[in-house]
Amino acid sequence: MHPETPSINFSEGSITLMNICLAFIMLSTALEIKREHFTQLLSQRKAVITGLLGQYVLLPLVTVIVVTLLPVSHGVGLGLIMVSSCPGGSVSNFFSLHARGNVALAVALTGFSSMFAFVMTPLNFFFWSSLVPSLHSDVKELHVDFWSLTSKMLLVLLLPLVTSMFVAEKWPAIAKRVAKPARIISIIILTMFVVMAFLNNKSILIDTFHRIFWIVLLTNGCGLVCAYFFSKVLKNDEAVNRTVAIETSVHNSGLGLILIFSFFGGNVEMALVAAWWGIWHLVSGFGFASFMRNRPLPAPTT
Repeated sequence: MHPETPSINFSEGSITLMNICLAFIMLSTALEIKREHFTQLLSQRKAVITGLLGQYVLLPLVTVIVVTLLPVSHGVGLGLIMVSSCPGGSVSNFFSLHARGNVALAVALTGFSSMFAFVMTPLNFFFWSSLVPSLHSDVKELHVDFWSLTSKMLLVLLLPLVTSMFVAEKWPAIAKRVAKPARIISIIILTMFVVMAFLNNKSILIDTFHRIFWIVLLTNGCGLVCAYFFSKVLKNDEAVNRTVAIETSVHNSGLGLILIFSFFGGNVEMALVAAWWGIWHLVSGFGFASFMRNRPLPAPTT
């Protein structure tokens, strides 16, 4: 990374604690992921393939185009690619419901992307960043490699997910009772970490914020619009089009933020991208859902 790029102050102990918190967040998420969420994938193959292409190909591709064509700093570029490589955010399910989209598809896509984030997030990040030579060289300078990132994500993502899904399958009544409080606690914990990190580095964040918010808005908006029309061109039902657009643009930026702190030295531009995306996708997702909710929903095609 370039020497002029500042870093957020975050101790090793805080990073370790944050990874523990991430594991807890994944535990709480998986309590609501059931086997049928994956079996649903088999009955909606075209819609699922469209959604997965939107998440894993379309948004990263849009991001690479933005990073390549516009005067974006290396930190901002890496932050955008990191967020676009993360799994879908759970709030997307609510947005799909509000938009009168395909909620079952939304839940299935969120569950699938969360389940396989331990391998797909690093794989996507390294692949798409390699398409921009300057960003790829920055990643090498940071001494971050695919297997190191994947092995650690196995511990903080996959292991908690599998454990939690086993508990939900074996003792569904307990899982149902615990799921909502655990989710609320995990959101509070993550929010506290983000607030503390930002308060401790307020001056750096203020100095760099004006260079970042507009590029996040542009990338997120392009991803949402392109995903909607991509699904429409493939002749999916309108409810599917809405869900694909939402699932493509609403990503788990909290995970991206934690990975940035853990593997990228708290690079301030990367962290700001993840933080601003986490705020803006709530605005854009709810705005898109509200707009679509008031539009007629055609009968599903046969």
